[in-house]
Amino acid sequence: MTYTDHRTLRRVLRREVAGTIGLLADEHDFRAMRRYDSFVFDDHTTYLKHMEAVLRTRALQGSHTTVALFDPEDYAEYCAETGLDPDSRTSRTRFTAALASTGPTVPYDGRPLADLLPTLVDEAVRHATWEYATTLLARLGTCASCGEDLGRAAFIRASHLLVRILDTAPPGERHLVCSVSGAPETLVAVLHADDIAGRLELDESEALEFTTVLAVGLATESPGGLVMRTSKPGSPDRVHGWRLRAYGLDPLTAGEVFDAYCTDAESGDLISPESNVDYCEPPDLGEGPGPAHRH
Repeated sequence: MTYTDHRTLRRVLRREVAGTIGLLADEHDFRAMRRYDSFVFDDHTTYLKHMEAVLRTRALQGSHTTVALFDPEDYAEYCAETGLDPDSRTSRTRFTAALASTGPTVPYDGRPLADLLPTLVDEAVRHATWEYATTLLARLGTCASCGEDLGRAAFIRASHLLVRILDTAPPGERHLVCSVSGAPETLVAVLHADDIAGRLELDESEALEFTTVLAVGLATESPGGLVMRTSKPGSPDRVHGWRLRAYGLDPLTAGEVFDAYCTDAESGDLISPESNVDYCEPPDLGEGPGPAHRH
């Protein structure tokens, strides 16, 4: 009887243990792991099928599981830095545990892996974009004249502008996209703001990433833009836009917004405008010229 009670209690405790599973999302990463003898799978499709079965079993048992992208290159570096044998299940487990605290993860919610994977990849891209943008801001250093941290000043300015954009927008749900051109690639950040009974709700991580990318554009004077789409039931969607400049934003005219939305970015060909969408000049942010950090 006591033995049975112990087993029951342990099952209950296992349900309260949260876990993280590292997932090899594509064929390239999967092939990279096959060089290790301790990695027993030889087919990516079969691997994903068994991984999905494990996730479903844990969910049925009441266990909470988060899923992280398992990057073989990062894993090899981790093992080299920590002195672990990369050809070991224990090493993979330790690396996955580290991902849970440092890398992007998404909770397993019962969706098929085919539906969960795009969400996980998007999360990883967002995280990488934020890390890269943060690094760019840190490299700006301090102002030679006044000693102010230029990256911090740009972030504060970007935060202020974002608040003004959200405050002056017409009622409805907001969808914002900020893009900053530069080498080696263009940075893109997206922010959703839900309008719930007149109160905006933001995802804190999205807001942080969006503000950081906007700050990079403001501080580096890189070509870029910010577009906001507002949606409200029973009314046409309204689209506004701004052009990034040094520590500020220039409003786009309705015609410029229309041209931007109705031109293919790669080919330059015209695209038919969407129905039930108004392309508008943005509301006045109440801002004068941006206080560029110059002396």
